[in-house]
Amino acid sequence: MKTKFLSFLITFLVASSVFAQTNLNAYKYVIVPNKYDFLKEKDQYQLNSLTKFLFEKYGFTALKEGEAYPDDLVKNRCLALKSDALKDSGLFKTRLSVELKDCNDAVVFTTKLGESREKDFYRAYNEALRDAFTDIEALNYKYEPREAVIASTTVAATNTEQEIQQLKQELEALKAKEAEQTAAATVVPVVTTEKVAVVKDEAVVEAEVKEVMNSVLYAQEIENGYQLVDATPKVVYRITKTAQPNLYMVNGENAIIYKKGDTWLIEYNTSEGTKQKELNIKF
Repeated sequence: MKTKFLSFLITFLVASSVFAQTNLNAYKYVIVPNKYDFLKEKDQYQLNSLTKFLFEKYGFTALKEGEAYPDDLVKNRCLALKSDALKDSGLFKTRLSVELKDCNDAVVFTTKLGESREKDFYRAYNEALRDAFTDIEALNYKYEPREAVIASTTVAATNTEQEIQQLKQELEALKAKEAEQTAAATVVPVVTTEKVAVVKDEAVVEAEVKEVMNSVLYAQEIENGYQLVDATPKVVYRITKTAQPNLYMVNGENAIIYKKGDTWLIEYNTSEGTKQKELNIKF
């Protein structure tokens, strides 16, 4: 009976390790905070710097919170995990664990409690953190892009561009047809029902183009950000400033708004993946 139980336990631990590795391999970055809650100062005892160093040592691309993020992370914040160090109370030991959360603040991995009996705080925290990171080392992390998410983002952007181009082409075709009929009407001044239908169709297409390309949102400054209102006026989004210029978090939604070139985009997550939409914002 003991042998069967031990075999089951070993199998479970191996399976859990493989599952955790597969999950973490899908994330490209890990963000390290500038300060841990159980300490009074930023990077006290150089613990945050050590965290970043250890993540990089074991294959991760580690970024400090608030620094200039890569373009792909700005566009899709779910490429990164957020790290934290948690202190567990102990009478004669310093004990720390490392926790990783995804972009929705769901915990995806937690290490064991690393321990140290050192009395000096600097040595104790460093030793306990290194001990906790043995679980990170055991993962043998290697980034593997989630192709389905990348593909869905590309398809969404392509579909939007195709829709705009198609509407433009329909409008130009209708204008050309109207010009031909106007020229014909100069010789034979007859107003046909077909002409009226063409004019009506053109108005519909123009309205659709305006809806896609010229729906203006006006930015009104509020505390820590802006509210975006339409011409009604109705509040469409409330956005919060970040450390990055031209990058905002959308309040109450799993989305960001950022500027790409001269274009404002909103990017949000759905069950089908990441999607984008062009916005016309006036600040």
